[in-house]
Amino acid sequence: QVQLVESGGGSVQAGGSLRLSCQASGVTSSIYCMAWFRQVPGKEREGVANLDSFGRTSYVDSVKDRFTISKDNAKNTLYLQMNLLQPEDTAMYYCAARYGVVGCPGVKTAGSWYRNWGQGTQVTVSS
Repeated sequence: QVQLVESGGGSVQAGGSLRLSCQASGVTSSIYCMAWFRQVPGKEREGVANLDSFGRTSYVDSVKDRFTISKDNAKNTLYLQMNLLQPEDTAMYYCAARYGVVGCPGVKTAGSWYRNWGQGTQVTVSS
């Protein structure tokens, strides 16, 4: 059974950086789509970035040129490097995955498309 465990969240001031990690275990397929979502209380979960097994990436407009999604296949770990953080980036961040699929859907695709989720890691950005 696939398990995803996020880490790396925390509190930073505006303009700062954080790197989130998502360690995957129980994976049996080398074909996948993995993504980062975020959610604030009272709002819909929002897709932030995704990456497929061919290395193709997509980002929501609000994080382009600030966030970078990447994966270390040897460690089976997904990352989200977040730079120039702003208070509006404050949210719970979740890692999501779906294995055995070729390519990722649009970054704004609903979270229900993904089959596996982590427990989330909180990111708080103060002004």
